[in-house]
Amino acid sequence: MEQMPYSEACSTAEIAAVERRPSNVDITTSDWQQKLPVLAGDGVILRELRLSDAPTLLMMLTIEEVTRFISPPPTSVEGFERFIRWTHEKRAAGQYVCLGVVPDGYDTAIGIFQVQLIDRQAGTAEWGFVIGSPFWGSGLFQKGAELTMRLAFEVLGVGRLEARSAVANVRGNAALRKLGAVREGVLPGSLLRNGVYLDQNVWTILEEEYDLRQAPDGADVATRRVIPPKLIRH
Repeated sequence: MEQMPYSEACSTAEIAAVERRPSNVDITTSDWQQKLPVLAGDGVILRELRLSDAPTLLMMLTIEEVTRFISPPPTSVEGFERFIRWTHEKRAAGQYVCLGVVPDGYDTAIGIFQVQLIDRQAGTAEWGFVIGSPFWGSGLFQKGAELTMRLAFEVLGVGRLEARSAVANVRGNAALRKLGAVREGVLPGSLLRNGVYLDQNVWTILEEEYDLRQAPDGADVATRRVIPPKLIRH
């Protein structure tokens, strides 16, 4: 999800509309829509974003080496605060989940994992991630990704988890491959970044493939789908 489902312009209007909504509206929700669980791994926790995360996210996620292959993040503390409020609203509506990555010894998030539910009935979702460059190569991504997949497949009811990664994003593509994702094809010119249209790989992980990886007998992940590279056109 290198092109985030968020923009400064639309979020301000959406938040204002939420604040005007009558308090007696009956909205059917599931537990995760009420409150996200805290996911604990070795040396890291993933939890819902808090307004107090905004300054650290601004510092970690707005430098060029981090933003090179993603849509532009907010450019101020206030912008990140608006983004955080937007994530809470979309979670309550059952459309989107955003988890802050908090390493041991830290109080605030240094990155995010996000899951956008594209079609809840079909169980299709798209996920994305970004972590501050000081933590690249630390193992936090792998641990956070495993926790996020567990949430998607075991809590959110996802059957097919998709990801997009710019073809030129060597690090991102290698990380997805390491997770066991299958490259299904290429979306030509599907990401606009700094005035240039970039091609993106489409990666997927299916629930049954995730289940294979969790199998106690250590079933070989190599039994997953084999899909030849192809061109996906709009």
